[in-house]
Amino acid sequence: MISPDSVHARSVTVIGGGPAGLMAAEILIQNGVRVDLYDAMPSVGRKFLLAGKGGLNLTHSETSELFLSRYGARRAQIEPWLEAFGPEALRLWVHGLGVDTFVGTSGRVFPTEMKAAPLLRAWLHRLRAAGVRFHMRHGWQGWNEEGALRFATPEGERSVHGDAVVLALGGGSWARLGSNGAWVPLLAQRGVPVAALRPANCGFDVGWSEHFQTRFAGHPVKSVVATFTDKEGVTVRKQGEFMVTSTGVEGSLIYALSARLRDEIEVAGAAVIDLDLVPGRELSYVIAELARPRGSRSMASHLQSRLGIKGVKAGLLRECVPAQDYADPARLGAAIKALPVRLVAPRPLDEAISSAGGVTFEALDERLMTRSLPGVFCAGEMLDWEAPTGGYLLTGCFASGRAAGLGVLDWLAAG
Repeated sequence: MISPDSVHARSVTVIGGGPAGLMAAEILIQNGVRVDLYDAMPSVGRKFLLAGKGGLNLTHSETSELFLSRYGARRAQIEPWLEAFGPEALRLWVHGLGVDTFVGTSGRVFPTEMKAAPLLRAWLHRLRAAGVRFHMRHGWQGWNEEGALRFATPEGERSVHGDAVVLALGGGSWARLGSNGAWVPLLAQRGVPVAALRPANCGFDVGWSEHFQTRFAGHPVKSVVATFTDKEGVTVRKQGEFMVTSTGVEGSLIYALSARLRDEIEVAGAAVIDLDLVPGRELSYVIAELARPRGSRSMASHLQSRLGIKGVKAGLLRECVPAQDYADPARLGAAIKALPVRLVAPRPLDEAISSAGGVTFEALDERLMTRSLPGVFCAGEMLDWEAPTGGYLLTGCFASGRAAGLGVLDWLAAG
């Protein structure tokens, strides 16, 4: 840590007012460093507020091992952050802001009031009271020839100097809220390796028929199991629900598989998920029910009365199963238990809940400082990692901001 004698002389610039940037600012200001936080938007935390519009999912209450497994290939890099500031520590921190939390039936953790706004208001009040200075409508433009930070403001360009910089600029999704990926070329020009930004927690295009799209776009598909097997033979099964869109599918069940589906499409050109439309029913039972005489009833009535398949589920069957298979209970039963839906492309990055790609971990030291730009630290979604919905992404952003703030303190002390 910085010695008390030198604290007053230190000034750090934080760029980005999401959870990672705000957390870095908090760590720094608590340790006596002067902090100026800049954001291109008129106010901070805009994506954070929108993410909490339907209920702010802060984190998850599952076991540590299961929680860490959600970070996939980047678990090794992220685990130190979460060991220092994981789900329980995050909940205690939220309680310290005067906001209570509870664990939902799914194991997800929410503020008692469900909203993000009360938490953000309390946090900003604490940061301002501690001395953090906020500068809105300041769009970062890189560095000038003297090494000062350049900002575009309503009053023209402004140059800023600081002892260190924390970049917490977000990924590339939801550009209207500030995460537009404009920082990528600015860092690439300075020799910082950046993996291409890609959609994460996203929907996918299928290419529905006009009839199905017109009739069922916007309809939820509930209580199904999706199975996906990649080219390496690895199989993943998830139960949940999703939404039919005009172009394909989206929703929590799809998001849970989205990283694997996106990667498969990049390699193979398409990805196929198999949907079990009647979880809990054995194939033999389904076939036996289909084989029962239906008399004068239509097949639609038969499916509804025997298996409860109606509405959008019946529409999916018609969309994906050849007409001749309806006359064969074995074939139709097999389709009901494993309906193949072919996904051909992820939706555009700006529509995704989050993004993969970003500043590579190889470009950073253990303090999250860029190796090619001493004194420049990175945090949050702009790093090359991803996590599913369920509070994992948000927890990781908070924890990375804390790690970057501590990294700055360590670097300043060593200097």
